[in-house]
Amino acid sequence: MRAVVFEEFGRLPEVREVPVPVAPPGGVVVRVEATGLCRSDWHGWLGHDDTIALPHVPGHEFAGRVAEVGPGVTGRRVGDRVTAPFVCACGSCAACARGDQQVCERQEQPGFTYWGSFAQYVVVPRAEVNLVRLPDDMAFTTAASLGCRFATAYRAVVARGRVRPGKWVAVLGCGGVGLSAVMIAAACGARVVAVDTSDRALELARQFGAAVCVTAARDGAGTADAVRAATDGGAHLSLDALGSPATCAASVAGLRRRGRHVQVGLLPAGGVAVPMDRVVALELELLGSHGMAAHAYPEMMRLVAAGTLRPDLLVGSVIGLDATPAALAALSDGSGAGVTVIEPGRT
Repeated sequence: MRAVVFEEFGRLPEVREVPVPVAPPGGVVVRVEATGLCRSDWHGWLGHDDTIALPHVPGHEFAGRVAEVGPGVTGRRVGDRVTAPFVCACGSCAACARGDQQVCERQEQPGFTYWGSFAQYVVVPRAEVNLVRLPDDMAFTTAASLGCRFATAYRAVVARGRVRPGKWVAVLGCGGVGLSAVMIAAACGARVVAVDTSDRALELARQFGAAVCVTAARDGAGTADAVRAATDGGAHLSLDALGSPATCAASVAGLRRRGRHVQVGLLPAGGVAVPMDRVVALELELLGSHGMAAHAYPEMMRLVAAGTLRPDLLVGSVIGLDATPAALAALSDGSGAGVTVIEPGRT
């Protein structure tokens, strides 16, 4: 099969022929019809994730059809239209027993702990725990974001952030996950402040329901002040959807008393200067959010089916595998507007 491979962190990947994977016991092989290009893939390519062994195939959010079923799998058939969370859970550890598969103690992650979906085929281990069926009328390009960005944003806003109608929600960073968070929070009746350095990203945020858009400086200076001014004292809920020391600190500083910060974007190692004096004085909550378990998808999928949520509107461009190495490297200059989707079968 054709796949995007890199043999050195930070060196431009290549598209080459590699062996097709074999379905493991309890798992399946999925023929990838569409896969998203995510900033997390960029972090992995630069070596920010110590789970990656070289050579490596990135890619962790995908949709496709089951191509092979491994021994011991029941209830899954060749041809099924599926996606999977980027956290593939074991289904048997203490966290999984509590229903917290997104923090599974023995989790595997395509594109990180094993070869991912920037390829024509990808493995999903423990299929009965991790596969999510797709509606027949959902396009694969739409479904690709459900394995990471859209599902991650949904859980961050709804479950971790406990969004409420009429409350102020600030979203810092309007790439794929940030725009998803804007759309979801607005659909829940919240008033959304979208923050980004890009006018195009803010234009999309406004289309997806943002009540206020704030153009941020690249160093984050003035962002928290602008959010507090727009929200009459601070956001009730703020999400760092980019993942940088500046956006993380600004998200916390932009909260009102007893507000909640949810960290969604991955942060590089080295620490972040969070204003902990403010956290203590205002009794702020600092929360992390790490994807969403497969069993939690039905509620989100019902809202998508009803048209309340429109992940299809987030797709900005569709490319083939040959254009993927350059598109991955281009994330060093910032995320583009909307979601870039790769179709491995596209020429």
